[in-house]
Amino acid sequence: MSDKISIRFFNDREVRAAWDSANSQWLFSVVDVIAILTESKNPRNYWKVMKHRLAKDGNELVTKCNQLKMAAADGKRYLTDCLSQADMLSLIDATPSRNAMAFAKWLITGEDQLDNKSRDKAYELWDSSLMSTIEVGTVMGLQQIHSYLFGGLYDFAGKIRTKNIAKGGFQFAMVQYLPTSLSTIERMPETTFDEIMDKYVEMNVAHPFMEGNGRSTRIWLDMMLKRSLKLCVDWSKIGKSEYMDAMVASVVDSASIKNLIRPALTDRIADREMFMKGIDYSYYYEEE
Repeated sequence: MSDKISIRFFNDREVRAAWDSANSQWLFSVVDVIAILTESKNPRNYWKVMKHRLAKDGNELVTKCNQLKMAAADGKRYLTDCLSQADMLSLIDATPSRNAMAFAKWLITGEDQLDNKSRDKAYELWDSSLMSTIEVGTVMGLQQIHSYLFGGLYDFAGKIRTKNIAKGGFQFAMVQYLPTSLSTIERMPETTFDEIMDKYVEMNVAHPFMEGNGRSTRIWLDMMLKRSLKLCVDWSKIGKSEYMDAMVASVVDSASIKNLIRPALTDRIADREMFMKGIDYSYYYEEE
């Protein structure tokens, strides 16, 4: 079984993927793709019938399927048919769908996008020596994370911004006050859940980088939770719109984001797949 599992998102629909190290390529869940292409309420049965027809016609796609164990909605792992990108494009051609062109474009261009390159670097963070040297809860630690995620992609990777930025009409910390703000945030306590969340919220308001703040600070948050409480966030339990709304509200009142994250806490801090899943959802939150 692949030790590198990923969840991709097409129009807010999950597509599970696993890394094939022998051939250096991603393999994608056929059932997930069939669900998107056909909009079937029972994509597994749809694929079963289609698979039988393809085999009867002598189509090689059936023999090219790899069966990998992937986590399902119930949390259990089941053997799942998977195909490479090239073979998945052939499956798309064989499946009548109004979503075919859009999905094929997404599949082809996805791996070349800057966010996906950064996400792959985020995956590597788990196995890197940096994990044991990051200064948890500090500004320098956040810069270390940002530099690792975006090094080679942004020339400002790991660098505190020198320009004012705003988003959705909200002005983040002004540059002239940023050093003082960051120094104050760094000294904030982080021994309880409420303290850690307050520190996280304040760092979001500061928004120290030109881009990539959310992706970096969510890892920063998890590292504080792990060190102080032996917990981390199962981000897959938190919806994108709910998270974004709570973060907007947190500028005035942190209660919403605390109430959203508290029930999503888990003690699976040593679980590699939990970390990888967290990366997938973290990057998904940032998709426009």
